[in-house]
Amino acid sequence: MSWKSRGAESASKSAVSRKRTILFCIGCFCAGMLFSDRMWSVPEIKGIARTARHEEETLQLVSGCDPTIDVEHEQKDVYGEVSKTHHAIHTLDKKISNLEMELAAARAAQESILNGSPIAENLKIPETRKKRKYLMVVGINTAFSSRKRRDSVRATWMPQGDKRKNLEEEKGIIIRFVIGHSATSGGILDRAVEAEDKKHGDILRLDHVEGYLELSAKTKIFFATAVASWDADFYVKVDDDVHVNIGTLGATLARHRSNPRVYIGCMKSGPVLARKGVRYHEPEYWKFGEEGNKYFRHATGQLYAISKDLATYISINQHVLHKYANEDVSLGSWFIGLDVEQIDDRRLCCGTPPDCEWKAQAGNVCVASFDWTCSGICKSSERIKEVHRRCGEGENALWNAVF
Repeated sequence: MSWKSRGAESASKSAVSRKRTILFCIGCFCAGMLFSDRMWSVPEIKGIARTARHEEETLQLVSGCDPTIDVEHEQKDVYGEVSKTHHAIHTLDKKISNLEMELAAARAAQESILNGSPIAENLKIPETRKKRKYLMVVGINTAFSSRKRRDSVRATWMPQGDKRKNLEEEKGIIIRFVIGHSATSGGILDRAVEAEDKKHGDILRLDHVEGYLELSAKTKIFFATAVASWDADFYVKVDDDVHVNIGTLGATLARHRSNPRVYIGCMKSGPVLARKGVRYHEPEYWKFGEEGNKYFRHATGQLYAISKDLATYISINQHVLHKYANEDVSLGSWFIGLDVEQIDDRRLCCGTPPDCEWKAQAGNVCVASFDWTCSGICKSSERIKEVHRRCGEGENALWNAVF
């Protein structure tokens, strides 16, 4: 065989082997793809199935019932727990309020003992007084120069002697004239008030130096002393030149017993008087914004009432509560920021006859009557008897009232 024929045969065999090699590679590739699809896809599907079955079995084991029913059951449990928590918080709030009142009474008594105050005897609360719950304590704001006014009140709307004692025991109503001490303690003014109290037994002495510009301080001390002395639902401040129907006042307050923080009076929002020399001038006018602004809403000072929680709050915080020039403004400022319900009742600020008389004839008896122009009954020691005759509720109305 020649070299040429051998070369042709070798080339032919090489071409065949290349084709086989290519076909073999393609076959191996396809086989590999099929093998890899089986190895990857099937285990993954089985794994998912196993995982899903495992989660379902776990859910059934934990819940023991249908998942939707379990969710509804959990929601009911949550609502029940929330209701229980709300009730517990409400109960705790009442307990805290009572503890604060007791703390305020203890503080007032302690300060009286430490300071050697003349009112120490008033703060020594008898056992019977501690146990008794009263409807209201009415403090009649008065001054050394107002003896005639006090006598005129005693002769009209304030029961005297045994009737006053029966009023306390049967109706739960305490009424006292409220006065402090003179700048010269133990002087002639103090001795005169002591003699008057010995005769009538209706004066509450405060550890306070009397003065017109000190009415805000006197108001704080009155509420602190009253809370320490009597456990009542309401504490009332009224001026000694205002006519009051006690039975109507008690019935009005009794309707608000369910609210622990209530502030009742004739609400107003008068202008802030920046000019010096005018009546009711406000030295701190700049705190109320631009000139010409008005005060925040507050009760007029002739008569207002607050619930026990608010009186206790004043007693506990009396050393940090700011005093403005006008005591009614001061009282309103102390409640700003508190959850307090303000009750605007215009029967607490009726005019003198014929206004209060017409309302009484129409069946709408006024709680309090006075003249706005005088911030009280003008010439009250002379005119209050007439007001009482024409606008009074009648003695039977008080004794027949059920609070």
